Amino acid sequence: QVQLVESGGGLVQAGGSLRLSCAASRGSFSSYTMGWFRQAPGKEREFVAAHSWSGGTTFLADSVKERFTISRDNAKNTVYLQMNSLKPEDTAVYSCAAKSRYTSGNVYVKTSYTIWGQGTQVTVSS
Repeated sequence: QVQLVESGGGLVQAGGSLRLSCAASRGSFSSYTMGWFRQAPGKEREFVAAHSWSGGTTFLADSVKERFTISRDNAKNTVYLQMNSLKPEDTAVYSCAAKSRYTSGNVYVKTSYTIWGQGTQVTVSS
């Protein structure tokens, strides 16, 4: 089974950029839709972005779609979240997740994903 490890989080000033990476430490996620979720203090985990397992279809939350992009490189077993024009409201723990091509479910819903990384902290200062 795929295991996921996120990296690239850190502290950045408002208006800055970060690129998060999610790599498979074991197995391949070429047959998985990959998603990014985030959880801010006192809030529930929410959808950020997803990339379909095939066809290059991407999905972005309305709150980030003009600022974030998601991409994947199956040859490297890595999915990326490029975050630009960061705001303090983006501060959260960001987690990547995998949704099997063989299961149904809405890509926007966290319960559709069965494999999760440990998360990486993103802090945006004002």
